[in-house]
Order: sequence, then C-alpha cells, then structure tokens
Amino acid sequence: MKLPTLSATLAALALSSLPVASALAAAPAPAFKPDLAKGQQLAATCLACHTADGSRGAPANPILQGQHPEYLVKQLIEFKSGKRKNAIMAGMVAALSEEDMKHISAFYASKPAPKGFAGNKDTVALGESIWRGGIAAKGVPACAACHGPAGSGMPAQYPRIAGQHAAYTEAQMNAFRLGERGNNAQMITIAGKMTEREIKAVSDFAAGLR
Repeated sequence: MKLPTLSATLAALALSSLPVASALAAAPAPAFKPDLAKGQQLAATCLACHTADGSRGAPANPILQGQHPEYLVKQLIEFKSGKRKNAIMAGMVAALSEEDMKHISAFYASKPAPKGFAGNKDTVALGESIWRGGIAAKGVPACAACHGPAGSGMPAQYPRIAGQHAAYTEAQMNAFRLGERGNNAQMITIAGKMTEREIKAVSDFAAGLR
C-alpha cells in the first residue's frame, strides 16, 4: 500500500481549511457602537466653545446638540484633513481618531434638538420665500429641498439648521459665498448667487423653524 507523500497531505489539509477560511472572510465586521460616556469624556475640551451639552452657547459657535452624528463626524474629519479650514478646530481635532470623533458626535447628537426663534420680523417673509421656494430668477433652489421643510436636514451631507444660531448660519453661508469655506461645492454655488440680505433673511427664518 502506497502512503501519501508529505506534500499531498499538506495540500489536502489546505483544501479542507478553505471553507472555514472563506466563512471567516465573509463574516461581516461588527457594527460600531458609540459610547456616549466616552464621548462626553472626550468632549471635555469642547466645553469652552460649545458648552457642556452642545447647547446654545455663543452665537459665533454652532449648536451641536441634536445634530446628525454622521454630519458632525464628516466635519471633524474635514477639519483634521484641512478640507474645512479653521485654525481652532484643526488644533482641537489633531489628536482625535475617527473612533473618538464618532463617540463625541454621538454624545452631542443624543441631546434634544434646541428650539430657536426668528429675530427679525421685517425679513421673515423673504426668508420663508427663499426657504420654501428658492430664488428662481437666480437658479437658487429651495433650502427645504435638502434641509427638509422643518430644517431637520439629512444625515452626513445636510445638517439640521432648525434652531441653529442665525448668526452662525449666516456666517457659514457668507463663507461659502466668498470662497472661505470650501468643503461643499453645492453650497459654494448656491451661496455665491445670493446677496448678503438674502442670506441674512433665510438664516434668521431657519433659526425659528420647528
């Protein structure tokens, strides 16, 4: 009786392990689960500008509570890469990993979204017109088309704007208009077609959306 050679034995063992290896390779990676407590701990350095829970704070800084976590992560990644320019934020995110960013973003997103209000009754009609219907003569689409009728936004690309500081929204739109913020080509085009008055009006109106 002829015994199998060593090479034949090894080949047989290799073949027998293929189904196991294939099954392991095909197994999906476990879904990432953000840790809100860790996010709160990591967010300790954010308190000076965004307050303890990302609530109202100074109008120059965005309200983070209730914002889509996917959008927050995207912005943090782009601050770190330099795609979105901000010297303060670049320093704040320099040591954060993407997982850290996801924990922080989930912490802020877990807070109730704030309720704001429009502050200028003289421009409410103009702001509402732009939000609901855009500016057809300039090719400016309705803000509601992307950010939703109530300003709740859509994850990753379109942030929640309802209740946001009007001054912050206005500043960001002007930054897009002037080419100072370059991490959203769509907003650069849209804001570039608008006047300062139109931007101010729609930013104020959005602050009061519920």
